[in-house]
Amino acid sequence: MPFARIAITLPKDLLAATDRRAKELERSRSRVIADAIRALLAAPAVVREPTPAYGTDAIGSARRQQLERDLARSPAERLRRAEEAARLARSRRPRRGRRHQIIAFDSFEDFWEWKRANRG
Repeated sequence: MPFARIAITLPKDLLAATDRRAKELERSRSRVIADAIRALLAAPAVVREPTPAYGTDAIGSARRQQLERDLARSPAERLRRAEEAARLARSRRPRRGRRHQIIAFDSFEDFWEWKRANRG
């Protein structure tokens, strides 16, 4: 059976417990960890509580409402508001040094077309 080396990070107390178990069983640390993984993979899947939906807390709810309002606007209106926000940001903090720009695309194809047109 071929082996592969991996690196993992464990809490110190878990590593100490693993080393104690390896000593009790007179096995290597690697074998104890491999046996634990095999046991985990052989066990039936654990049913977990559902993850709370996005926007169930106060901040997430406010973000979701803002997203819904923004998506209800036309693309032209969203662009106008984004440009307005950018102008406001520039007026509050004038640029110094190198200019940063954020460009958004509706699809990867649009990005690729822009990239080919703007090389060089």
